[in-house]
Parts: sequence; structure tokens; C-alpha cells
Amino acid sequence: MTSKFALIDLEPVTTLPLTSVVVSSGGDQAGAGRLTSARSDSELAREYIGHGELSPASRANSQKELFRFLTWCREEAGKTLRELTVADINSYKDFLRSPPPDWISTTKWPRNDARYRPFSGPLSDASRRQAVIAVKGFLRFAEQTGYLDRNPGALVHHVRIASAARITRYLSPDAIRLALGAVDRREALSQAAIRRRERDRFLLLAYTHTGARLSEIVGADMGALYTEGNGRWWLDVTGKGNKDRRLPVPPDMLEAFRRYRAAFGLTPQTSRGDSTPMVLSSRGTQLQRVTDEAAADAMKAVFADAAVAADLLGDADSASALRQASAHWLRHSMLTNHANNGVQLKTLQDTAGHASIVTTAAYLHKSDLERHDEIMASVNGNNIV
Repeated sequence: MTSKFALIDLEPVTTLPLTSVVVSSGGDQAGAGRLTSARSDSELAREYIGHGELSPASRANSQKELFRFLTWCREEAGKTLRELTVADINSYKDFLRSPPPDWISTTKWPRNDARYRPFSGPLSDASRRQAVIAVKGFLRFAEQTGYLDRNPGALVHHVRIASAARITRYLSPDAIRLALGAVDRREALSQAAIRRRERDRFLLLAYTHTGARLSEIVGADMGALYTEGNGRWWLDVTGKGNKDRRLPVPPDMLEAFRRYRAAFGLTPQTSRGDSTPMVLSSRGTQLQRVTDEAAADAMKAVFADAAVAADLLGDADSASALRQASAHWLRHSMLTNHANNGVQLKTLQDTAGHASIVTTAAYLHKSDLERHDEIMASVNGNNIV
């Protein structure tokens, strides 16, 4: 018996040149002027994923979302893409909020394992929004290529999420110093432990100083950290939409990078052509790239140790923040600190890789902080009880 969640081939293939072709699709009437050779929904998904030169992370996310959607179409709706209605897409939005128990596994089995399930639990509104965006993009592609005569997703609204007026995922400089101290205090009684300590120290400083996204550093090679001979060091990353950025590297991050390389038996200096993965597994003898998830877990472990240190110092605020923190908090913290120190928003926008300066402006808290301080000074001066 075939598993309900049997693997669907979603490896990307490139689309045909934009010339009219005529294909048949089962019992459907052949379509003239069609810009796809796909004969099934899954074949169309493969063309869609191969369209647009997605980064590895974006490609993996598209594969995940379209596997969920196509499996839902087959198993829950019992329909092909051509049979879907607006009501069906809205039903899928609701399905994502609370998938049935047999769609869920808290263990992340490989996609080709019979125990694999598409979900680890209900999706947050933000994750539902991204899932629906992926589906709507796929359906729009299906209409544009002539695979569908009409696009039911065009009339479906995005998932609404509560918009935060402030970026609150923030670690103070004191909390970050506690995290660095936690890494430095790790016992290193084996070569693997030394490698892990130096790698995690570099990661912590890299995310703190560059504000790069988790996947941007994990996906880079060591040759991406370089100098042009003028005393300035840079880190090249590829972000959303396959857009390249180069980020300034300060001296302490560079020193951590050299220590990290030495721990793995590499020369302190690298070259532009060095294709060694930027973030290496501390286990084994091979120089293997870690996954985004492994890098995220490494930072979580650092923050957990730092939270213990904060508790011992009686710093309850830092301890609370560190227990909740993730690597992405360091991105928010870096941008917030620079914004409050007067760095121009356009500079921060380019560094962060934000498409809109409105997104960057959310990190500018200085006027509110000054307002708070002025009010507190007035309260203290007037001895208000």
C-alpha cells in the first residue's frame, strides 16, 4: 500500500523557451499557446521550482510548501489543480491552522522515510502566510503558462498577521557579552569540543556584527570572507531573491574566524577561491557544512548557557531574553543598536538587504528611548509617588 505521504518528485527542471506548444493532459482538451510542457500537477511544480534561479534555501522551502499543498489536494480535497475553486484554497488556509494528527510528527524524519509527516504541529499565522504566498505564486505561474485557464488563488486574501509596531526581539550588549563569556568558559577536553567552541564563538560574533540571516552565513563558503588589501575586510552573502551583499567585518570577528580555522587544522588566512563551507560540523574528520537547523541549535545552546550565567548575576532581564533568543535576534539587535547610534537608514537597509526602507525604519527606537528617559527624569525630579 502506497503511503499517504509518499515522496513526490519536486526536483527542479527548467521551463521550455517561451514559444507556444501544444500538449495533452489526460482527458483534457489540448491547449494551444501554452508555455509549459507539464502533463501533471507535479511536473508543473518541478518547472515552477526550476523557474527564477532560486537559492538553495528558497528552493527547499518551495519544495516543502508544494509537497504539502499537492498532497492536500490529492488526499484531502480529492482534486487536481484544474478542479480547485476559491473555496478550496480558503479551506487549505484553514487546514494549515490545525492539520489532522496523522499529518503531524514531532520527529523530523527524512522526506523519503515512511514515517515522514509534512508538519510538526499547527502553523503560526506568519508561517501560514508564507505557505499561502507560496501556493498563490505557484497558481499564478500555472495560469501564466496556460496550464490553468483561471487562477483560483487570485481571489484569495493573504493570511493576516498582527503587525508589531516595534522590533522586540532584542539582546542588549550585556546579554551578548554574557553569551560570549558562556562560549569562552566551555571545557574543551577533546578536539571536537575545541572545534565546537571556536566555531560557535565565530558564529556568535558573525551574527552579532553583520546582522546576516541564519542561512546567509551557513550557505557561504570561507572564501567569502576577504580583504581587497586596504585594511577593510568583507563578508559576501547571498540573501533573499538571490541578491548578493557584502558586509563589513570588524577585527574581533576576523580574529574569531582565524581561531576557528586553526581549530579545524586550516591556515588562518583564506583565499577568495576557498570553497570550504563557512560553517563546519565539529564532528568527524571531513569538512562538512552544517544545516541551518544545526547552526540555529548551536546558538540556542549558547544562549541557554548564558541565561544561567545571567541568573547567577541576578540579571533577570538578560536571563529572560536569552532563554527566548535565537540567532535571528542578533540580526534585530545589530540593526537596532546601529539605528539608535545614528547610522543612516539607507546604510542599514543596504546592510540588512531589506527591499523597503520602511522595514528598516522599524528598528529606529531612539526617539522613544529619549522620550522615556525624559519622562523618567521628570518623575524622579518631582518625587511623584
